[in-house]
Amino acid sequence: MGFFFGGGFEIMFFLIFFMIFAVFILTAVRGITQWNKNNHSPKLTVDATVVSKRTNVSCRHHQGANEVGHSTTTTTYYVTFQVESGDRMELCMSGHEYGMLAEGDYGKLSFQGTRYLGFERMETKISK
Repeated sequence: MGFFFGGGFEIMFFLIFFMIFAVFILTAVRGITQWNKNNHSPKLTVDATVVSKRTNVSCRHHQGANEVGHSTTTTTYYVTFQVESGDRMELCMSGHEYGMLAEGDYGKLSFQGTRYLGFERMETKISK
């Protein structure tokens, strides 16, 4: 009983609250930093090949006041491109853009930092 009434519960509550708050702030700062870095990066267009595609599905379960639960899912789409130098980069994009690309597609990739801007498919890969 001493733990709950002697101040231990309040201390634990505030420690957990501040840890959650710190994680939230850290995540927000990282997102804003990446957004700012992308905005200051040059817009580039390079020859690239689509080498792989993947999705990440996250599901959240919600329970309302009347104890009727529902869930929502979010799908994030990623495509890995290989540029002429052999370097690879994975970029996040919309589901529509993701659906328009197939592994092995060759074309002009436009991006700014980690931000996908577009991909213009070319008919055949040009040998040098």
